[in-house]
Amino acid sequence: MEMNLFAVGYISTEFTDRKDCPKQGHEGGVEAEVVIDPEYSDALNGLEEGAKIILVTWFHKSGRDYLEVHPRGDKSRPKRGVFATRSPDRPNPIGLHEVTIKKMDGNKLTVYPLETLDGTPVVDIKSVMKK
Repeated sequence: MEMNLFAVGYISTEFTDRKDCPKQGHEGGVEAEVVIDPEYSDALNGLEEGAKIILVTWFHKSGRDYLEVHPRGDKSRPKRGVFATRSPDRPNPIGLHEVTIKKMDGNKLTVYPLETLDGTPVVDIKSVMKK
């Protein structure tokens, strides 16, 4: 099966080294900027400040040959399959991040809380459905 996946933008954040990134956004995530390529800026129509969104990212610095990991990198814990964890190291290193839009300026969204590396590609943005 053929699949084509491409970036629609990237993340601009203070995290430049993977070891400095929190495990999850709610564990020390920061305010960051999502920069959408101008050719996709019309896709932002309808988003607004204060809205919750899910960023779908590609963990470009992650290993793709991991099938099992120690949860949260804690070697005292037994290994588990990556599909039972939130490890960034996995066959397809896709990240999901629920964030709130703090500010919108053209093709740039300021969001919080985000835990990704600077330069992380953005694959998609999904609205969080209100319950």
